[in-house]
Amino acid sequence: MNVAILIFPNVEVLDFAGPFEVFSRTRLVPGSDARRSDEHAPFRVFTVAATHEPISATGDLRVVPHHAFDDCPRIDLLIVPGGFGTRGLLQDEATLAWVGRIASEARITASVCTGSLLLAKAGLLDGRTATTHWAALDLLQSLSDARGGTIRVERDDRWVAATPALFTSAGVAAGIDMSFAIVEQLHGKAVADETAHYIEYRRAV
Repeated sequence: MNVAILIFPNVEVLDFAGPFEVFSRTRLVPGSDARRSDEHAPFRVFTVAATHEPISATGDLRVVPHHAFDDCPRIDLLIVPGGFGTRGLLQDEATLAWVGRIASEARITASVCTGSLLLAKAGLLDGRTATTHWAALDLLQSLSDARGGTIRVERDDRWVAATPALFTSAGVAAGIDMSFAIVEQLHGKAVADETAHYIEYRRAV
């Protein structure tokens, strides 16, 4: 299953690195030895940006995307992270169009933090419940109001599964919990829990 993680200037590091770690370390066979190869890996994880140019994430971490919009392979699971860079992308028609197109083709679309603002702007959250970073809940609500109040903004949960094909999470580290929920949906609780044990992460329940 191809997992694509969108990256862009001023993307929040853990927003994309947390899900990358979860999906890239998942194995269907338990144990540390299973992580030495991709033989039992159910996910192929890669980053995608508008171009192949390196991007500067939060804290000036430099990241080179695996693919650009025009050459990425088929995407089964799309992860849209957040960060201050999402604000400019709310007016970026090319990025919004790409997100909308990929979401229409992907099996699952998920956002972390303010990535949900991009999903909202692209019309993907209409009629759905969604969440975001606590500091952007009012902004998500304003985007909902601009669309006729169609988005139900969740202000308490760390992540929301609006449908089995649409997930949103609160900020930063909450994306890890959401990613494990997606792993559990696809491959069962035992696989998700074993992966969490491998990376020494205590799942939120």
